[in-house]
Amino acid sequence: MTSATPGSRKGLLSREDYLAPPAVPTGQPPKDVLNTIWRKNEVFLDIGSYSIGSAVMVIWPVLLLCIWLVHHERNSGIFWEALGLSFFMVGIPILLVLKGLMSRVPAPIRFNRQRREVCVPFDDGSYWIVPWEQVTAQAVAMDSVGQHGKTTQGLLVVGFRNPDTNAPEKERDFSVGFSCGGGETAMSLWECMRSFMEVGPDATPQGNDLEGIRGKLGRKGIFWGIWYGFFTGIRDHLMAKEFGQALWLFVSIFLLGTPLAMMLQVWKLAPPPDLTDPAIVEWSKPLPPEQWAKRSPELEEAIAKREAELAAQTDQTLAG
Repeated sequence: MTSATPGSRKGLLSREDYLAPPAVPTGQPPKDVLNTIWRKNEVFLDIGSYSIGSAVMVIWPVLLLCIWLVHHERNSGIFWEALGLSFFMVGIPILLVLKGLMSRVPAPIRFNRQRREVCVPFDDGSYWIVPWEQVTAQAVAMDSVGQHGKTTQGLLVVGFRNPDTNAPEKERDFSVGFSCGGGETAMSLWECMRSFMEVGPDATPQGNDLEGIRGKLGRKGIFWGIWYGFFTGIRDHLMAKEFGQALWLFVSIFLLGTPLAMMLQVWKLAPPPDLTDPAIVEWSKPLPPEQWAKRSPELEEAIAKREAELAAQTDQTLAG
């Protein structure tokens, strides 16, 4: 994996945004669109790529469509074809979700802002400590055109280089992808990590309090408590004549399966996995301010230049 200068490259049906290094501002606000923030404090930020809830919310509308299709064709000559197509469309993804529910949740990647380093853990218990300014980030978006028009898919790819220069070729790089869409959405997700490291904890969203939800409802009450919360939310919005918010909750429940997605997220990520290696526990402890690592002069200059560009763009927008 090679470092790239931040910028964009557009193709006929694709767009690539190189975000780091250097880790300069993207101009987008930090938004945790995939609930990747598992733990945050003054020292470190834990980012997890396990998102069973997002998978459920993608599968749920397709599942409803397949149920309708099979029911509609139950007495026709293409019933078995409709059933086979439905299994192919949602059966395999559902099996993958079930496998994910049975599997151990991977440990998070930890960003330590005081040391300006990143801990990248692996399933075998090993880990890398990577300098923050060597972390790469790229937003990729691909367009596809079909009979129903153009659709866009994309992701944010965050890459890390093995600090062991003598490592075998296949072990020199590691990357993690977040299926959040490309462009501005990926930039907002990257800003959660970049802003934490370069601005501070207050610049980054807090993330969902899944542990608080589980503690309040209890293990057995998660299912009923979450569904009850959504239905009482609809009731409260209707009583307040907030019909738009009530409609959105209705759509979230029945067309996106949000309560089921949240329930599974709570079951698997409350509490989220932690990094327990004694060396990493020590590495994660706070340092006296005078021992905090500093930005390199090159990054300092790059950030100042980018902030000036963004300020100029804002002035032009206001003037126009």
